[in-house]
Amino acid sequence: MSAYFTRRLQGMLFLVLLLPSVSGVASVSIFVGRDLTADGSVLLAGFGDEPSSHWLRIEPAREHPADALVEVGATAEADIPGERSLIPQVARTHGYIATEYSWFAGFPEPLTNGGLNDQGLAVRDVALFSRDELVAMTATPQRGPHYSDLARLALERASSAREAVDLVADLIETHGFTTYGGNSHVFADPKEGWVMLQLAGGEGLWVARRLQSDEIWMNWRGYHAMGYVQTLPADWRENPNYLASDNFIEFAVQQGWHRSANEPLDVIATYARPDQYSERSATEARRIEAELRARDGKIAPRDLMAALRSAGTDSAGYGQVAHLEAEVPGQLRTLWAAPATPWAAAFTPWQPAVSHVPPEFMRHRYLTAGEARRQTIREDHRGLESTRYAHRISKRLFYLATEHDDQFSAEVHHALDLLEASLITAHQQERRIARLLASQSESDLLVHHLTARAHEHALRSLRLKEVLAESIDARARLEHGVRLPERHRTIR
Repeated sequence: MSAYFTRRLQGMLFLVLLLPSVSGVASVSIFVGRDLTADGSVLLAGFGDEPSSHWLRIEPAREHPADALVEVGATAEADIPGERSLIPQVARTHGYIATEYSWFAGFPEPLTNGGLNDQGLAVRDVALFSRDELVAMTATPQRGPHYSDLARLALERASSAREAVDLVADLIETHGFTTYGGNSHVFADPKEGWVMLQLAGGEGLWVARRLQSDEIWMNWRGYHAMGYVQTLPADWRENPNYLASDNFIEFAVQQGWHRSANEPLDVIATYARPDQYSERSATEARRIEAELRARDGKIAPRDLMAALRSAGTDSAGYGQVAHLEAEVPGQLRTLWAAPATPWAAAFTPWQPAVSHVPPEFMRHRYLTAGEARRQTIREDHRGLESTRYAHRISKRLFYLATEHDDQFSAEVHHALDLLEASLITAHQQERRIARLLASQSESDLLVHHLTARAHEHALRSLRLKEVLAESIDARARLEHGVRLPERHRTIR
């Protein structure tokens, strides 16, 4: 067995221990600086834990009239009640790829934790909960963009990681911030990354840190020791690696949470809720970081796919690995996306130049908030609902394999790993063709080529998962039957 598959098996065995009782459920993110990657690119990966449907969206660049507006914010049903409002749209928005989902209490769909735009900016969102006092002082109803609005607006309007931080800071200062209790974002481009924290309280509190080119940074299910911004130096205004709201240290001193504005500030101890992670998630984070460091500065997208697969659970709604290469046009950079938990879903390549996604990867009724209230589906949705749904197919495979994980999980992961290896090889050849077409200004042919190949890869991954599911289902029924809730007997 190769060293790669040995590491993968170790990760799966760790997950088996996690499956009976998963704690520390939250989004995750991994940033790898360009000095540590095999090809000098920046990598940004992660997934979100959300209890609803998920689908892939490719949004083209658009021109907007001078009076165009964007609706942002939450509703009165949010845990911290909000009020929807309108903010000005910009003249032109960038195209982007994102995974969207349908539910978070009081935050209208479509929601997103980030993606990749046609300028080469990648965005990830990870939960952060402010200390209770900040949540209590948040005035209601809140107004202004929320976490998903900020991720989408960054994809639409920013061209670099630093520009994204400045954009979000300006949006908060100008329009306010609607929060569930805090939040954080990671922004990355082919040169660098920035992590930014936004806090509850209605005081416009935020802080950001530049991620270094020789850094592996992880925000893992709220584990404080690796993620977020740990310390803000007292002289942060003279330090190019830090940014913050003008009141960030002074407000903590006023509240009695920090001794002096002339001393460094422990950001997490001062401003965050202390109980955001479990020891299990901390152990998981340390394991994954150790595996990445063992790559000795030659980390590739496939390593991050493996890390996300080994840690994915039922709650993980998708997976993403943004491959940000410096010498590649923004529209040709790649977002490797899994349509459900990476544990049971293959990563396939998508680029901003792709024109659309197959129906199987679009929004379907399964697990979509509000759909249970409909007695029938809309007439114009019948064609879409007649297609297989990528999210549901992966969920079925996950349930089949983990029901008897010691028997079936290894073969599922081996098959997905083999598929992804073949896709990586194929994608390298396709990229050479794409760059040649781009150099010849064959834009229509370029879009056709990349769209056709992206669809082929995505549908190939669905076929593999369906075959795996049917095979496991047949064998499991013969050997074990179907385990049902206690009020039902086992069916063979």
